[in-house]
Amino acid sequence: MIRLLHIEFQKIWKNRASRILTIAYFILLSFVALLASINFKFIGIDFRLADMGLFNFPFIWHFNTYMASILKLFLAIVIVSMMANEYSYGTLKQNLIDGLSKKEFILSKFYTVVAFALASTVFMFVLNLILGLNFSSYNEADIIFKDTSYLVAYFLKLVGFFSFCLFLGILVKRSAFALGFLFVWNIVEAILKWNVFAKLNKSETFSQFLPLESMSNLIREPFTRLNIIKNIETTVGGEAISRDYSVQFIPCIIVSIWILIFIILSYKILQKRDL
Repeated sequence: MIRLLHIEFQKIWKNRASRILTIAYFILLSFVALLASINFKFIGIDFRLADMGLFNFPFIWHFNTYMASILKLFLAIVIVSMMANEYSYGTLKQNLIDGLSKKEFILSKFYTVVAFALASTVFMFVLNLILGLNFSSYNEADIIFKDTSYLVAYFLKLVGFFSFCLFLGILVKRSAFALGFLFVWNIVEAILKWNVFAKLNKSETFSQFLPLESMSNLIREPFTRLNIIKNIETTVGGEAISRDYSVQFIPCIIVSIWILIFIILSYKILQKRDL
């Protein structure tokens, strides 16, 4: 595994665009810390995000993993480009000539996907811990680590999304077309959820099995957990809407199955394709 990872990271680091995108991704993740200290002014009122409870334990684990998952497209571009470059530069064919099997080739890509997801998760763990210890009103150990299950969901979400991007990169061969296909698929899922499934009154039931939707279900939006939103709901509707924000077992299983499907399909395509 170490040998395969070394080969892949050598390719990524020697590619200028991939190197810049990877560094930019982790820099943008660090901007969460910067947001905590910035004073915002809205309709004459000064406020800091840190003072609104966004960085309180255990809420910080939910909020920051949700926000960080939005940035996953940066690494998705790296994953897709990584695969497209194999075809463009002929390194795929050369690796196979040098003795790397197709199975090892796919595993090397998957290990890279997992490594990126793990590095991002560890980075978020350290960042959230630093922010929370500095800005949270609660510092009891049981509260600090209460909702760290969001980190597991975050890791699984990244592995699932990157595995999908890897599959598209192998299927389409060109990074621009693969990313375009990703965008189109996002629209297809939206149509299926809000049009086709909605007409059957089974929108939530069926849409949870779609790849991108299942990944989205791993970490629900955190904003309605804020007291300011609950107060608005109470004022308008008489009571706050009850929601379950916890990490659910079923979406984790569905995403895990999709990961397996994407990797198997990637291998099957590579097996049958004339290189």
